[in-house]
Amino acid sequence: MQELLLKIQDLGIDINHTTSLFIRFGIIVLTAVVLHIILHKVVLRGFEKRATASSHLWLQIITQNKLFHRLALTLQGIVVQIQAELWLQKGSEPATILITCAQLWVMLYALLSFFSLLDVILNLSRRFPMAAHLPLKGIFQGIKLIGAILVGILIISLLMGQSPAILISGLGAMAAVLMLVFKDPILGLVAGIQLSANDMLRLGDWLEMPKYGADGAVTDIGLTTVKVQNWDNTITTIPTWSLVSDSFKNWSGMSASGGRRIKRSISIDTTSIHFLGEEEQQRLIQAKLLKPYLDSRSEEISKWNEEHSSGDSVLNSRKMTNIGTFRAYLNEYLINHSRIRKDMTLMVRQLAPDTNGLPIEIYCFTNTVAWLEYEAIQADIFDHIFAVVEEFGLRIHQTPTGNDIRALEGAFRQQ
Repeated sequence: MQELLLKIQDLGIDINHTTSLFIRFGIIVLTAVVLHIILHKVVLRGFEKRATASSHLWLQIITQNKLFHRLALTLQGIVVQIQAELWLQKGSEPATILITCAQLWVMLYALLSFFSLLDVILNLSRRFPMAAHLPLKGIFQGIKLIGAILVGILIISLLMGQSPAILISGLGAMAAVLMLVFKDPILGLVAGIQLSANDMLRLGDWLEMPKYGADGAVTDIGLTTVKVQNWDNTITTIPTWSLVSDSFKNWSGMSASGGRRIKRSISIDTTSIHFLGEEEQQRLIQAKLLKPYLDSRSEEISKWNEEHSSGDSVLNSRKMTNIGTFRAYLNEYLINHSRIRKDMTLMVRQLAPDTNGLPIEIYCFTNTVAWLEYEAIQADIFDHIFAVVEEFGLRIHQTPTGNDIRALEGAFRQQ
């Protein structure tokens, strides 16, 4: 630089300190502008065109997250800093101001480049089956927060002219304030790590959390909130830390198993329960599903009665009941149903009787987890149950309706 100034003076041009300073600054600015044009208008524009036309997904992801743009701006700041140290007098006020601004520029865009790098890694990880459903977004947001705090400390120390160690040592006194200000991000970061490490929740899982009115698919797991798109297409946001502190139901196990449970009962009027007569047995034995059961059961009961029965009292003998035969029929019906899984729990059981009668519960699993198909299968089964229950001499318990009361009133008037 000194040689350039001497040559200008040899041309007869008088150069004072101010003019020299402007020339130095002009050269630095001109170099920065030329470098900016080369990097952004030539190199990066050519790279973007190639990435757009390329079939490589990682090139497109890097372009979308502006990683190289921010790295280029970081490089420009480094070049300006080097030029300031070479062209300006060391320790002078202009050099100090320009170097400080260049360092701030470098730290800011280095931080943004780090953010872009994390975004690239996050977007690439979603393309892999093993990492696609992990709550990595919250963890990466936590890393961004830590990075922003560290760079913030460096920027403050640079502006104050103090060592970063002094500021970091002084953070101990501000720990309580920082914990209060960043309470949710800190809790969210810890919760995100626990969710990921214990494989408690993934993107796309069916989450049910009545406390927050959430019942739907997880669409986003962030640092502070988890978004759930409910089945009515509303969006519910849940604090991330509450997924660790509170309980929730994750239906992903059901989806992975390939079978969804049917667990529903009908209430039988207990006054309709009785022993089967010969005429009823002969009528029911015509059913293909019941014939093996009735034959084996009749043989078993007849043999027992021959050995143990005494007298004509019904208390001294065994007989088949219509409720027991009904349960046997339903069990065989489910076993032969094409949409019910046979390798999972399948049973028809009695629950404890109550004021609504005797509950008969159907407990089985469908061979699909699709909601619409599941509901159709369940409705088909219970349509059949309600239709055949009278064939066994049974009645469904139902609370009297207005029509029942009016019919009863009409019967009394006729009398």
